[in-house]
Formats: sequence, C-alpha cells, structure tokens
Amino acid sequence: MLRVDHAGEYGATRIYRGQLDVLGRSRAAGAIRGMAETENGHLARFEELLHERRVRPTLLYPLWSFAGYALGAATALLGERAAMACTVAIEDAIDEHYLQQAEYLAEADPALRETVLAFRDDELAHRKIATSLGAEDAFGYELISVAVKAGSRIAIWLSTRL
Repeated sequence: MLRVDHAGEYGATRIYRGQLDVLGRSRAAGAIRGMAETENGHLARFEELLHERRVRPTLLYPLWSFAGYALGAATALLGERAAMACTVAIEDAIDEHYLQQAEYLAEADPALRETVLAFRDDELAHRKIATSLGAEDAFGYELISVAVKAGSRIAIWLSTRL
C-alpha cells in the first residue's frame, strides 16, 4: 500500500514538473505550482513512512519518472485545458484508490487511514481547481479522461506488484 502511494505521489510530482516546463508562464502556472507543492509534501510523508516501515519503493520508479513527466508535458503541449483535464482524470482515479485504501485501513491502521483521507482531500481540491480552470472544456476531454484514468489504474496495479 505504501509502495503504490509513494509511486503515485512521485508520478504526480513528475506530471506537474512536465506541465510547468511547458506552461510555466501561463495563467494556470500558479495553480500548477501550488498543486505540485502539495504533492511534494505527500511524497515526503510517504518517503518517511517507507523508511519507518522498511518498505522498498517500487522497482518501476524510473519508469514513473519518465512516464509522469511525459504525460505532464504532452498534455500541457495540448494547452492549459488539456493539462487540467489530465489532472481531473488522475484525481478521479486517485479518489477511488484512496477510498478503497481507507476502507481497508479503518481497522488495520487507523493512523495511516487518516493520512490517506487527508491526502485524498487535497487531491479532491486539485480536481476542483483543474475543473475551474476549464478541464472539461478541453478539446478531446473524454479521450484524455479515459486514457489517463486507464493509465493511472495500470500504474497502480503494477506498482502494487513490483
């Protein structure tokens, strides 16, 4: 569980880095920077938890570095709205993922459950920001949404196993 959450937060930091490298002077740049800072905080906490609980990171860490950055840059090259559509799709997948974890953790690890739920709240706030910046008005929104959600679910599945 920690391995996949760590991988997801790392991937999110790379997505936002890719978006900022393309959109760093756009009207959405401030919002992207803010979301990236939140993800960096999540990543730092999961790194602490990996160390405390002696859990190794996913073996796919280098792949998520490349894939996250490429996804962020590619959607940003399609424009601000497409980048925000990417954010909405990822946050939808993460919302579902964190809710499943929270249900399991209710009895297994209440403290970790609270962390997961707090981070989920942050992700939902990111989805709201991205929606307010025109995500749903992006050209090809449905295609971006389906593709990014599918990719996110595959990354979650792989990271739990490797």
